Amino acid sequence: MPAKLNGACALRSHILALTLLLTPAAAFAQAEDPARTVVQTLDDGLIAIMKSGKAAGVAGRTALIRPVVDRTFDLPLMTRLVIGPSWNTIAPADQTALVAAFRRMTVGQYARNFDGWSGESFTIASQVEERAGDKLVRTTLHGSGAPVSISYRLRQSGGQWKIIDVFYKNAISQLATRRADFSAILASGGPKALIAHLDQLATKSGD
Repeated sequence: MPAKLNGACALRSHILALTLLLTPAAAFAQAEDPARTVVQTLDDGLIAIMKSGKAAGVAGRTALIRPVVDRTFDLPLMTRLVIGPSWNTIAPADQTALVAAFRRMTVGQYARNFDGWSGESFTIASQVEERAGDKLVRTTLHGSGAPVSISYRLRQSGGQWKIIDVFYKNAISQLATRRADFSAILASGGPKALIAHLDQLATKSGD
């Protein structure tokens, strides 16, 4: 090969190497899935309240996790899904009260159950699964005992992905386990009885 061609090839190689060195690593990374980012936000919030521990108290942990829950969960949709078809027969004012009670329950249970930290951490699966227009994000909670699998189903609403269901240990959905209980209370005592029940769950640990 002529010397001039050898020189041109060498120059191109040097330029390519220099370009690779100067290009930010993020440019080569796959864009973060927005659904995975939502779950990361929740996991970070849970670790934060765990680390705040007993010193923060229930009130302090509640104040920390409430805005995280509001950002990551579609609470109005979750309330409608857990109540089921009878939702459409409930007066608008009672619907609003039920969503507020469901929010208090969700926030309260996190604040009471995640009350101490002993080195726990979360890992999130790199692959986000598609589920009929929704997305499923799988995570694992690591602690002193056996790892616990927690999966989240997310749905897009208003241009944002939000959690609509939680699966513990890859078992039946959290919404499904509550639906029969909530429907029975609603049928026997109406919205006010269900609101009272949700408020009881909000102040109960280990549920």
